Amino acid sequence: MIDYEVRTHRSDELLAREDQLAWRIAEVASDHASLDDSVIEMVVNRVIDNAAVAVASLTRPAVVAARDQALRHPYAPGATVIGVDTSLRVAPEWAAWANGVAVRELDFHDTFLSAEYAHPGDNIPALIAVAQHLGARRQLSGRDLVRAIATAYEIQIDLCRSISLHEHKIDHVAHLGPSIVAGIGSMLSLERDVIFHGVGQALHTTTATRQSRKGEISTWKAYAPAFAGKVAIEAVDRAMRSQTSPTPIYEGEDGVIAMLLGGPDVRYSVSLPDRGETKRAILDSFTKEHSAEYQAQAWIDLARRLHVARPEVRDTERIEEIVLHTSHHTHFVIGSGSNDPQKYDPRASRETLDHSIPYILAVALQDGEWDHVRSYAPERAGRSDTVDLWRRIRTVEDPEWSRRYLSLDKDEKAFGGRIEIRFTDGSTIVDEIAVPDAHPLGARPFTRAQYVEKFQRLAHGVIDEAEVERFLDSATRMVDLPPMDFDGLNVKASSELLSTAPMTEGIF
Repeated sequence: MIDYEVRTHRSDELLAREDQLAWRIAEVASDHASLDDSVIEMVVNRVIDNAAVAVASLTRPAVVAARDQALRHPYAPGATVIGVDTSLRVAPEWAAWANGVAVRELDFHDTFLSAEYAHPGDNIPALIAVAQHLGARRQLSGRDLVRAIATAYEIQIDLCRSISLHEHKIDHVAHLGPSIVAGIGSMLSLERDVIFHGVGQALHTTTATRQSRKGEISTWKAYAPAFAGKVAIEAVDRAMRSQTSPTPIYEGEDGVIAMLLGGPDVRYSVSLPDRGETKRAILDSFTKEHSAEYQAQAWIDLARRLHVARPEVRDTERIEEIVLHTSHHTHFVIGSGSNDPQKYDPRASRETLDHSIPYILAVALQDGEWDHVRSYAPERAGRSDTVDLWRRIRTVEDPEWSRRYLSLDKDEKAFGGRIEIRFTDGSTIVDEIAVPDAHPLGARPFTRAQYVEKFQRLAHGVIDEAEVERFLDSATRMVDLPPMDFDGLNVKASSELLSTAPMTEGIF
């Protein structure tokens, strides 16, 4: 890896293009370094993971609306829409839109957490859409698509390691637009100049505030990364037509760093792969066993364990207070440190509840499980004993857990904390958990078998068994797929299931 200093430059300093971060991203994207078998294996795992969480969300309102919009933009050759027969093709940017919403809706796919956080699986829908649309024309291979996904993960994760967005109240998808452009550029073997301008345009148009994840969280939470995918495809299309971007987009006097991030005096150190270096960042990301914000994963596992091992926690009337000692990020984003009253409101949206660790812990302690449907049902959130316990749970920041959260040492990086349960009789339970069970260092690390099981479980009752096996066969052979078989990475649901979702009406 090479460390680059990135800072604001005055207009009269005339920063050379080759010294700009967008150009260095383009250099990484244009370098076709060899792929490790472990990276190929993980790319396949994440394609399966995305399909699992997408099929589980097909009848949810946000996904239905996005799918309806996409289907009003038929195009040939075009790309496929998750759940819909592959004979129906839409413009690739609209396929990326619909499929991106389906993947993100349940907050149930992979994650990376560092200075900034991300769901790098958000890169995949746009890349598959472009591959399906241009596969035959550009004579793409499955290896090209796998390389594109590995590149996109690399860029988004490397940016997340170095540049915090949430610190400045900027939404994390600002790193996603450039990473998708990098993936497309890698897949299509575009010139560096084209990728450079695509990165600039995508960053410029996907930088927005964090209000989408604050207070009353709306359905836009699922749309934000899908919008980044749609915009990134459009940015590359313009760049391929020789259209240019705001330059320098990161380092300019009125650029992103100076105006939206740390300001004109800040310096970031961004590490990117050297030429010929294998892109391995995907191996540093991790998926979710539970449908909730990643920082809640370990707490759900701990709550399930306590539900069995310490049955007294089920008698919630005996609990006086529960305090979670955790990282800055967990405390301020999904904990009581956010100062969001909505995180304690039983009438809050599902999107808000999956960002409320007090709610999640209360339900997991009482039920000993976490289900992507049952645990969020309005009647479950409104149960009086749950509401009563929920409001006796708070978080506090612990400097040591904050340090471990930001650690670059994989063996000590942690996403949990210490729980203190105080009972009305004065007794206490103190326990802690560092990483979720599904984490590579957890009690039950996810391997291919767990990804497949997750897909089979979430696909049950949504797609038939033959379609389950057909998709898994295509996904596991992904690196060797010819372009005419890229459609096999779509999953078709039953028409009966899709017909249960009411059609939406808008402008299109």
